[in-house]
Amino acid sequence: MCASIGAGLGAADLAAWEEILPLIKTKGLEAALQAKAPTPALESAISTVTGAMIAERERLVLASVFNGERQLRLTRLLGHMLKPSSGLPIVTTNYDRLVEFAVEEAGLGADTMFVGRFAGSLNERESKLSFCRNVTYKKPKFTYHYRPRALVCKPHGSLDWYLRGGKPVCCASDLPGARRLIITPGQNKFRNGYESPFDHHRAKANEAIDRASRFLFLGYGFNDDHLETHLTPSIKGGTPTLMLSRTLTPNAAALAQANANVTALEHHVEAGVPGARLTINRAQQFVPGLALWDVNSLIDEVLEP
Repeated sequence: MCASIGAGLGAADLAAWEEILPLIKTKGLEAALQAKAPTPALESAISTVTGAMIAERERLVLASVFNGERQLRLTRLLGHMLKPSSGLPIVTTNYDRLVEFAVEEAGLGADTMFVGRFAGSLNERESKLSFCRNVTYKKPKFTYHYRPRALVCKPHGSLDWYLRGGKPVCCASDLPGARRLIITPGQNKFRNGYESPFDHHRAKANEAIDRASRFLFLGYGFNDDHLETHLTPSIKGGTPTLMLSRTLTPNAAALAQANANVTALEHHVEAGVPGARLTINRAQQFVPGLALWDVNSLIDEVLEP
């Protein structure tokens, strides 16, 4: 990224980049952009390069799944999850489309609230109706029967969202030169989250959080201002919660240690023996030899023993 940004930027943008660049090298991208807000043109350049880098990695993963060389963990996990008729809500802060791919590999529909593959428009109602397979009538009402599906909420954007004529468009193809709609981390992240289509996906995500009877978190850090105002109060209010993460962030660990309704699993090594650290009922235990924080291991040991 550092080598790819610079061409085409104005003097003020380059001056801002010169201040941010050393911060990226020492603190990482997110912390650097938190410390110093980029100019709009620089933010757009960072977004473009970030999108291209993730798209390349995504392409390699999708190819390996498509060729039968691997199976996404989420695909396997979905086989063990309840699928409500209203759609299984999945909220992801990632830009890639691995969730959508995992959902379809599991035989479910991926409802992204966009309609169309190459010039798709944001239309929640039409997207939902596209999964309707039958309508029956029994006095006094009609009943719509939907294909099992996941409602995928992406409050930070997606690699297939582009800005075209001032409106968000979904296009499955990679479009060189087009502006992707993704929110990069940093001081401008909160403000950008209130623009379309991010606002709609954020609102749907928070609606799903407010209705949830239980939570499952996979690698989530609890550092997102757009979601925390709904998530944290619900967890503190007693909603049963399971966290799986290679390493819990300080925010996630604090929630697990403070709330008895939270069960958390993360990687841990004790006396040279790798295993899982389990936080349950606000107490910690060590489970040697089992990587239960990993979805595949959890399925092997708990769901498909």
